Amino acid sequence: MAALGSVSASDEALERSAMQRALELARRGWGRVSPNPLVGAVVLRDRVVVGDGWHAEFGGDHAEVVALRAAGARAQGATLIVTLEPCAHHGKTPPCTEAIAAAKVRRVVAAVKDPDASAQGGFSMLRDMGIETHTGVLGDAAAALNAPFFFVREEQTRPFVALKLATSIDGRIADAGGRSQWISGPQAQDWTHWLRAGFDAVGVGGTTAARDDPQLTVRGGVVPRRAPVRIVFDRRAALSLASKLARTAGDPPTWVVASEEAPAENVRGLEDSGVRVFRPRSLAEGLSELRSAGVESLLCEGGGALGVGLMADGLVDRLYWLQAPVWLGAGGVPAFPGVADAALPEAPRWIPVERRPLGTDTLLVLDRRLCLPA
Repeated sequence: MAALGSVSASDEALERSAMQRALELARRGWGRVSPNPLVGAVVLRDRVVVGDGWHAEFGGDHAEVVALRAAGARAQGATLIVTLEPCAHHGKTPPCTEAIAAAKVRRVVAAVKDPDASAQGGFSMLRDMGIETHTGVLGDAAAALNAPFFFVREEQTRPFVALKLATSIDGRIADAGGRSQWISGPQAQDWTHWLRAGFDAVGVGGTTAARDDPQLTVRGGVVPRRAPVRIVFDRRAALSLASKLARTAGDPPTWVVASEEAPAENVRGLEDSGVRVFRPRSLAEGLSELRSAGVESLLCEGGGALGVGLMADGLVDRLYWLQAPVWLGAGGVPAFPGVADAALPEAPRWIPVERRPLGTDTLLVLDRRLCLPA
């Protein structure tokens, strides 16, 4: 990380504040920019914001270009605050380093380096042009923002896996009668549709698919650039052909991750209905096959057996936990039955990413580890 040099404490605080705004702007690209990362940018001149922007659409202008265009001539001699190291390659758009140099920016501050081999090198190029660079401002927050993007550039064998659970205060995903609709309130349900829009695929277990007959589509304010693939983890490939997922298997696609032991007639019936069926030997192998099929990020929404299986095998990278202000008691269905015990000193501690209310519910987001690029 480059030294701050002559930057004063007050300027450092100003840059942190501007980076926070850039992170908030970056989130506006949710569901629209994948497989690109979420990026926001702010231009500071004489301690005043003179331009800002974000990457709004895959194939469209990058955040730096949008912010510099908004700043116009005021970008000369300014500081550009950006959530990710500017790209140095020709992709869908020209390199951002060219736009930065043309605007005669004096200093570029990025939260994190770009881990993408085809895009990285922007800082080195800027320094060769005589532009001061610095990285590391709110780096942890920027890494959490683009955790799936960073993860798949480090881990080549499976998708980034997020598990979303809605539970009671006492950690139950359903009452003693098996009823789970709806533990969470309407605001949490609206947020779930927003969340789905940012993932390549949305998955549930076979029992959940049979009990709830979900659509697993995105129905909310964000229309994803690519509708997420709908996936059912069902060892016997027993998804009903009359289910919404099977009847609408072509738009968006429905896939079933079964097992080698799945009855041939079940597999054949689903495939005849347009459902793609995978028959891996294990859950981990199934995730690997999904990655090979183009899924880089997977949101699993239930049920209990799927969540426990993923957690037990160390395959969950992020947990979205919605806690509703209701008690269901000892007879309720626990969220993590059978998870192995761990002594407190050795117990894995996850990293809190976000905490906030969603109506009467509370959202807690936890990462298993921080995907911070070197």
